[in-house]
Amino acid sequence: MSRTATVRLFVLAWLAAVWVLLWGDISIANVLAGLAVGLLIMTLLPLPRVPVDGRAHLWSIIQLIWLTAYYALESSAQVAWLAVRPGPPPVTGVLRVRLSIESDLVMVLCCDVLNLIPGTMVIELDKERRLAYVHVLDVGSERSVERFYSTTRRLEQLFIDSFEREQHVGEESA
Repeated sequence: MSRTATVRLFVLAWLAAVWVLLWGDISIANVLAGLAVGLLIMTLLPLPRVPVDGRAHLWSIIQLIWLTAYYALESSAQVAWLAVRPGPPPVTGVLRVRLSIESDLVMVLCCDVLNLIPGTMVIELDKERRLAYVHVLDVGSERSVERFYSTTRRLEQLFIDSFEREQHVGEESA
């Protein structure tokens, strides 16, 4: 079975599962209706193809998942402390980050992970210049700003290692 057919079957199964979950009743009629609605959606509202380069690297993906969970927990504790600590509210600001990720899909995934980390929110993404503008909850000290950039660089490198490594290796040897 081709990759395209596999992806289409997965999307159809996902749409049918969402349909069944929305109705809240697992029955043959709901599953068949979900498949019909899924086929209708896929036929009438097709999504554009997203070019995917490189390969997925399991060990890097595991590290990425672990680090994302760690950063989310650490940031949650920091945001909770900022909410209950005595004193004025933290200084917030928008920081610009240049990303060296080449794939648009991987860049969006990286920004999605940044949005999952409490205290940060990507507010603009300039794909031509590879810039992300991120609202950061605490930019009151040089240490806080450096911690944000360090976190972002580490996540970016793991995304490159997880999904773009083969592409970069080929360019270096050419």
